[in-house]
Parts: sequence; C-alpha cells; structure tokens
Amino acid sequence: MRKNSPSIIGGACIIASVCVGAGMLAIPIKGAGAWTIYSTLALLITMTMMTLSGWLLLETYKKYELTASFSTVTKDLLGSKINFINNLAVYFVGGILLYAYTTVAGLTLTDLFGSIFGENSTGIWSIIFVFIFSSFVWHSTRAVDRISVLLILVMIFTFIFGVSGLASNIDMKILLDSNNEQGGYTLFAATMLPVALTSFGYHHSVASMRIYYGSEMKAKYAIIGGTSIALILYLLWTFSIFGNLPRSEFKQVFESGGEWQALVGALGQMIESETVTNTIKAFSMAAVLSSFIGVGLGVFDYLADFFQFDNTKQGRIKSWAVTFLPPLILSVLFPFGFVKAIGYAGAVATIWTCIIPALLTKKAREKNGIEGFHIRGGNGLLVALILFGISVAVIHFLDMMSILPVFKG
Repeated sequence: MRKNSPSIIGGACIIASVCVGAGMLAIPIKGAGAWTIYSTLALLITMTMMTLSGWLLLETYKKYELTASFSTVTKDLLGSKINFINNLAVYFVGGILLYAYTTVAGLTLTDLFGSIFGENSTGIWSIIFVFIFSSFVWHSTRAVDRISVLLILVMIFTFIFGVSGLASNIDMKILLDSNNEQGGYTLFAATMLPVALTSFGYHHSVASMRIYYGSEMKAKYAIIGGTSIALILYLLWTFSIFGNLPRSEFKQVFESGGEWQALVGALGQMIESETVTNTIKAFSMAAVLSSFIGVGLGVFDYLADFFQFDNTKQGRIKSWAVTFLPPLILSVLFPFGFVKAIGYAGAVATIWTCIIPALLTKKAREKNGIEGFHIRGGNGLLVALILFGISVAVIHFLDMMSILPVFKG
C-alpha cells in the first residue's frame, strides 16, 4: 500500500457521483407505478446486489498488478471472445450514459441560457458542456476526486433546500397512496429494476478505485460508502416527490413525454414555489454533471487500457477523444429520451455488473484459491447474481415489447 493513501470519503464520493446522476432523474418517473414501498424494495435489493458484485470484482483483481483493468482480467480468465462481448457492453453502457447526460445538460443549459445562441442551441450547449467538464477527467483522477466532492456538496445543499421545500409539504396519504384506486403496485415494480440497476452501475470504476488506493480493502469501503450515499439520496428524493405529487398526477407527466422536464413542471404546479423549482433544477444539473464526470472517468481509464494509450499528455488526449467525442456527436445529431436511454443501459449493464463478475470470481477462485481478500457467500451468491442479472435483462426487453403492464398515471 502506498503512503498518503486518499481518504475513503473521496473515493465514496466518486462512486456516488457515478451512480447518482442517472437515478435521481429516472427513478421517480419509472418508479411511479411501483410507488413508495415497492420502489424502496427495488432500490434496496439492487443496491445490495450491485455492491456485492463490485466487491467480487475486487476479489478477482487481487492477484493482478494494480494497473490491470476489467478488460485485462476478463481476457485472462474468460478468454478473448467473452472479453470482446464484455468490452462492447461496457462501452455501450458508458457511451449511452455519457450520451444521455450530454443531451440532458444541453437541454437544461438551453433552458437557462438559450437566448445567448438562439432558441435552437442545444447542440452548442452540449459541446460547451463536454469540452469544459471532461477536462477534469483528462487532467487526473485526483481532479475528479476534488470536483466530485464539490459536486456532492452542491447536490447536498441544493438537495436540502429543494427537498426541504418538498418535505415540508409531504402528505403521508399521498406518500403511501392511501386512496389508491388504480390497482396493485406489484404489476409495475419489476419494470423499475433496469433503471435501478443502472442507478448503481459503477463497476467500470472498480479498477480505478483499486489503482487509486492500492488496496482492495480500502476500495471495498469506498464502494459501500458510495452505494450507501446513493441509496440514501435516492430514497430521500423519491419520498419527497411521491409525498407531494399524487400517483394519479403522473398521467400529466407521461402525457408530456415522461421525461425529467415534465416531472419538474408537474412538481412546480403542485408546490407553487419558484425558488424550490429553481433549486431542484440546480440539483438535477449538479447530479447530471457529477455522474457525467464519474462515468467519464471509468470509461476513460477502461478505453486507455483497451487501446493501450500511455499516460502522457498526448496519450490522455487520445483517451479523451475516444471517450467523449462519439457520445457528443450522437447527442448533437440524434437526441432522444433520457429515461429510455437509461433503460437500455440497464439491460446491457447486466452483462458486466452481474454475469461477468460472477463468472470471473468462479474462475479466479478455481485458479488462485480464496487466500487474501475474499467475499463470503460461495457459489450461492454467484448463482443469485447471475439470475438477478438475467431477470433484469428479460424484464427490460419484455417491457420494451409492451408485454409487461405500463403505468400511465
């Protein structure tokens, strides 16, 4: 272990920042059918499984050099073909998330400052957003640590002020949907799982955490710290929204496109406070930015290893280009729904957040034994993780084909 190892808090903030951007914006919309109790259960189950799968990756990495990445370890243990599939899945999810965050940031900045470049300036704002804030990732992991802590603090303050305005008006009858006349919640609970899984999808950053600390144990604590922060924020945020906006009022949200802007608009009509509405917008922007930087770091390190780009200024420019330019170009040319993008990401993410970690752990234990850093649970945990991942993927595709019931308010 190296001297002056970074604090656990810094690493936890990086992990939390990777998670929080996606979930804060998508969970209340996709969880409206499941409502409070079942949304809470879905988040708790998903957080537990995703934390354990990240720990299993750490166990898999323990016999490798600190510079070894997800790709390196997967290729060594599972072969080139499986590694190729895994690489595609990792890049697809990371790319689609960066694409979604870039699009939402462009739309938000257009809403705030659009008159500077004209009304149809979303693409310009997306470009400005990417070039400014991806520079932290290009600079160093330490820079991401610092900006992540700052953004988490901004999110906490805007969350407190924004949520306090919502929390002060929480109606327990609305929160628990006591006057429910629209049928059960279990019909809609399953369709929340792909979004919930994406909301805890930090696994491409596990190798970065191990490199950062030089220790599996410290990285383990950073992971549980980060996923716990994310879970607490998700629950507080969800309760505040579900306690103010009746389940039946989500019909207006879905008729308006079922996106984040529609939800903020509906909340604004219910709470009638411009200050709270603007604070919520600031919070959502901080959430998108923090997740953009956190996801960007994981994809940046992953692709740098995959393409064997060195850590010089020129090498980092190449890594920056393959990480941020494709999502930016697609965002400018083909912007589409944020929630839909998160759902697709969740389905594909099951490959490298559930299935591959379990298979890697099985192979690593057969090859290297369980000495040293080890996660308890045996083969039962590995099977449960694989089944969970397969179930989430199947649920998404059934939902996409309109086979599962869809809540429309």
